[in-house]
Amino acid sequence: MDGQRLADDVVLGMVAERLSAAMGKPWEVRDGMAKGPGTLAVLLGADHTGHPAHLDLDFVLNAERPAETTISDCTSGYGATVEEAVGRAVRSWLDTTGSALLELLVQDGTHAAHFAPGDPDGLPGWHAIHGGITGWGTGDHHDAVQRWAVQHVLLPRLAPALQGAFDREHLIGVKVFFGGGEGAETAEVRVGGACHEAASRVLAALDWPRPAAGVSYARTFVLLVHPGDGG
Repeated sequence: MDGQRLADDVVLGMVAERLSAAMGKPWEVRDGMAKGPGTLAVLLGADHTGHPAHLDLDFVLNAERPAETTISDCTSGYGATVEEAVGRAVRSWLDTTGSALLELLVQDGTHAAHFAPGDPDGLPGWHAIHGGITGWGTGDHHDAVQRWAVQHVLLPRLAPALQGAFDREHLIGVKVFFGGGEGAETAEVRVGGACHEAASRVLAALDWPRPAAGVSYARTFVLLVHPGDGG
């Protein structure tokens, strides 16, 4: 894929269109952001790769208190054109990160799953909202890693490495991205938008599929809402 990075308003327009459809409420681009109902907004963060299909997105729950209510994440897409690749990047973000954030707003289980602080499939001590698990790849086993991620809970396996990793007591985003094939692989856990090396090493050591031909990747996102007593 060759091409120049899309203008910010074009990217934000794609984000606004997707969120409008998902929420059933209008989002629009104004003042350099995608503006949603009430105090909701999405801003483009500072790009840290320079790739035209890579986006850094900041979802702001309360534009009046952005430091306390912003959940940052990054996403990438692929395609024959920049427009196609960015469209896939936005869709991947909405299906994973976005689904957890929309669930936080409605709290009814329609967008993502809830795990109580004491749930064995969750993160001990935290109320977690687990977003969707998406995947992509090539070849006969293109969905192998996504299927593995659906069948194997990740939070309890990552929990020991994540102890003491959080710099605030609410609304912490944890992104998990992993996969590969044909001799190369990626395993990355990001907490609050920053790579967490210890958790990434744990992820890399898990027994998810490594296709001998083609590639397979999976991505998911968990929002840690607040600590709990584990009961």
